[in-house]
Amino acid sequence: MKIAFYTLGCKVNQYESQAMGEVLERRGHSLVSDHSVAEVVIINSCTVTAESDRKTRQAVRRMRRLIPDGIIILCGCMPQAFPERAEELLAADIIVGNTNPEGIAEKLDEFIQRGERIVDIKSHTKCEKYNTPTVTRFEERTRAFMKIEDGCDRYCTYCIIPKARGEIRSKTPKEIEEEAKRLAENGFCEIVLVGINLTSYGKDTGLTICDAVSAAAKPVGIKRVRLGSLEPDHISDETLEKLYLEEKFCPQFHLALQSGSDRTLKRMNRHYDTEFYRELVKKIRGRFENASITTDIMVGFAGETEEEFSESVAFLKEIGFARSHVFAYSRRKGTVADGLKNQVEPDEKARRATIMAEAARECEERFIKSQIGRTAKVLFETYKNRINEGYTENYTRVQISGEDLSGKIVETELNEENLGISE
Repeated sequence: MKIAFYTLGCKVNQYESQAMGEVLERRGHSLVSDHSVAEVVIINSCTVTAESDRKTRQAVRRMRRLIPDGIIILCGCMPQAFPERAEELLAADIIVGNTNPEGIAEKLDEFIQRGERIVDIKSHTKCEKYNTPTVTRFEERTRAFMKIEDGCDRYCTYCIIPKARGEIRSKTPKEIEEEAKRLAENGFCEIVLVGINLTSYGKDTGLTICDAVSAAAKPVGIKRVRLGSLEPDHISDETLEKLYLEEKFCPQFHLALQSGSDRTLKRMNRHYDTEFYRELVKKIRGRFENASITTDIMVGFAGETEEEFSESVAFLKEIGFARSHVFAYSRRKGTVADGLKNQVEPDEKARRATIMAEAARECEERFIKSQIGRTAKVLFETYKNRINEGYTENYTRVQISGEDLSGKIVETELNEENLGISE
C-alpha cells in the first residue's frame, strides 16, 4: 500500500516516523510524500502543548477529508498522554501510542484483515527497554538524526512529557555504532544525537552521553557528531573533558535555559540556577575554542512578574547566545503549572515574547559578526541556484556560490558576504 507520514513535533518524532517508514517498506509497502495519493496516512503526534493537540486533531480531520476511503492512523505522544481524548477522534481508524513503534505494521495488517477500528494504547512500564527500530537514511543528504534515548524523569512543572514517554531507556553503544556505520555507507557524514532527555542517556545502563558520542564517531565515514538539547545540570567537568578529547565532536551546546530568573526556575522545578548555568557556559567557552551556546527560553510562565521577566532578558543578553528559541508558556492540563496562581495573560505573553525575541536576535547578530575573519570547516548540505549552503562545526550557517559542494567539508574563510551579514 502507498503510505504517507504527517509528523508533528520534535526531531525524535521525525526519527520515529523514519524508523516506522522503513519497517513498513520492509513489509512491502511504499512510502509517498503526497498525502492526497496515499492509501494510508500515519499521523505521528506531539503533545508538548495544547496547541500541539489542536494541530493533531486538525490533521486527523484534514487527512480524512483528503482520503475519505483511505486508512488514517494516529500514533505518538498525544494518544499516549491523553488516550480518552484520542479515542474521541472518530476519523482515525487505528489509534496507538508510542510504546511500540515497530508494531505499527502489525496494526495495519490487522485492520486490513478485520476492517474494524483499532484503539490499542498500552501504558509505559518500569521494566520496558529501548525498542525504537534503527534507520538507514534521513531526510537530509549529509546530516542524519539518530535517536539514542527515550523517556524523562525530570518532572518540570510545565511538562507532560514524562507521562507521554515513560522511564529512561537507552540504545546500546553497539547499536549506535552499527547504525552510524549504515548511515555512513549511505552517504551521511554528520550525525546529530537526539533523545527525549538526551543527557540522561545511559542512566539505566551505567553509561553516559560520552559513550554514545564515542560509539557514533567510530565509523570512518562519520566526520562529525553533534548533540541535541542538553540539560545543564547533567554536564559535568568530566563530561566536558571527554567531549573535548573526541575529535569528531562539534562544539555546539544547546543548553536548555527556560528562564533567566532563579525564582521562575524554582517554580518550573528546573534543577539548576542562573549561577550554575553561568559557570557552565564559562567552562565550555574556556575549554572549546569558538564554541556556540544555543538555548530555549520561555516567557510568561505561571507567576512570572515583570521583574522576573526583566531578569530573564538581562541573563539572555549576558550569556550572549548564538541562537535562541523564544516561546510563550502554554498551559497544559495534567501538569502542576496549570494549577499555579497568577497566570500571565495571553497579550502580555505576546508582548514579552516580542521583547525577548528582539534581544535574542541582537545576540545572534553579534555572534555571527564574531565569526568574521575565522577559517572554519563547513559541511555543505544543499545546492540551489548555484548557491551552496552549509554549517560550520559550531553550527554557523554559511553560503557560497559556485559549483555543487553538497556532502563535502570545505575549509572556508568566513566574511560578511558568506555569513549573510548586511549593513
